[in-house]
Amino acid sequence: MKIKNLIEGLEIEKIHGDLEKDIKGIGYNSRKIDLDYLFVAIEGFESDGHKYIQEAIERGAIALVVEKDIKLDREDITIIRVEDGRDSLARISSNFYGKPSQNMKVIGVTGTNGKTSITYLVKSILDRVNKNTGVIGTMGSVIDGEVLSTENTTPESLWIQRYLYTMLKEGTKHCVMEVSSHSLDLKRVEYCNFDIGVFTNLSRDHLDYHNTVENYFNAKLKLFYMTNKCNIINIDDKYGRRIIEETKNLDISTITYGIEKKSTIYATDIEYHLKGVDFKLNTPKGSIDISFNIPGEFSVYNALAAASVAYCYGIDLKGIKEGLEAVEGIRGRFEIVPTNEDFSVIIDFAHTPDGLEKVLSTIKEFAEGRIVAVFGAGGNRDRTKRPIMGESVGKYADFLIVTSDNPRNEEPMRIIDDVVEGVKKVNNNYIKVVDRKEAIEYAIKNAKPKDIILLAGKGHETYTIIGNEVLPFDERQIVLDFLKEIKN
Repeated sequence: MKIKNLIEGLEIEKIHGDLEKDIKGIGYNSRKIDLDYLFVAIEGFESDGHKYIQEAIERGAIALVVEKDIKLDREDITIIRVEDGRDSLARISSNFYGKPSQNMKVIGVTGTNGKTSITYLVKSILDRVNKNTGVIGTMGSVIDGEVLSTENTTPESLWIQRYLYTMLKEGTKHCVMEVSSHSLDLKRVEYCNFDIGVFTNLSRDHLDYHNTVENYFNAKLKLFYMTNKCNIINIDDKYGRRIIEETKNLDISTITYGIEKKSTIYATDIEYHLKGVDFKLNTPKGSIDISFNIPGEFSVYNALAAASVAYCYGIDLKGIKEGLEAVEGIRGRFEIVPTNEDFSVIIDFAHTPDGLEKVLSTIKEFAEGRIVAVFGAGGNRDRTKRPIMGESVGKYADFLIVTSDNPRNEEPMRIIDDVVEGVKKVNNNYIKVVDRKEAIEYAIKNAKPKDIILLAGKGHETYTIIGNEVLPFDERQIVLDFLKEIKN
């Protein structure tokens, strides 16, 4: 594609060089630049892309998009100066891949908790009615059945546009995407044509980045000004009600879902049990009984959100029921490990105070023995939420093992001590075990009949981050291997 076509719609401050050159690829990481590429230099939090311009040129870049005035020895390099590199990357990526979202139905899901589960529930329903659906999110991108790993919940704009283009090429015309607050704030999803926006809930998280809950909310709010067809909102959440009020004058429809407050789509006759939850799904077009395979009130909310998307697309109750009930579980989301023991082990991604409370309160509903919680807090993340997490777990668990969870470049015991400050306010039955593998093994070795052991925080992850190293760490396998070891 010619540079002049790539930069269509950009707010340009200055141009130097030939715009007729053909560009074969785009990059924002100099190490991934190849011959005849355009390099977008972005000033980030940890590094400045402008420092790597020379490397990009040496690797084959023939054009640059920059935020600063630069001087080069070569006159044959086209230089385009812009005010906002991130916005420009999103626009150029969309242009390069032919604006794929304009020819698809893209559903964006945002909120503190539930995003991953809802994306897979929506996919299940749409797939059941022959609407082949792709996914972009925490557990990777699913394109025509193939799973591609991604670094972030919502990838950088270049990757989003590439994935959407690939989906379209493979005949996938629906995509359900987790839309993080970071992605909205950092313009990763700019120039995505969202058909539907879904809001799950909002509780304290990511304040290491957003600083205040209000900033966090305002980042999430952006999605609901980007949609074309429908906004789907959890009306039981106070921030959901704020979104409804903030967007009431938009020329799109709003569908609400909930359990407590009057809503468009709602659940009644709810019965919780260890293997799932049964409820009646009520819509303006009728009601139907659902036997859902993932326990907990939070699962009802996730199912209602997915059902609301299906309702927005005119899918009948039978199709919604079949799609929801076809999901036997979602990796790392209230995942019961098959131990064949007289105690249970559940793995869940819960890593916020609200998420932990939701999972533990669900377990409390059917627990016959002790609840043993193995959990920690991530390093180089919002330190203020750590004691709140500790207090949340301490309210529900009978015994707590406070351990590591991706300590990154922080001292693990310091993180643990932060968490314990909250634990001590409500519960004295805890121990500290820095090594997470040892913590898991301790919980299993000391389990009593009917105990439920919750391994919280890592969920689907099969790695741990210590310092700058990403090391293999699969909790399911650790549990199964240790049980085999103690039996032998």
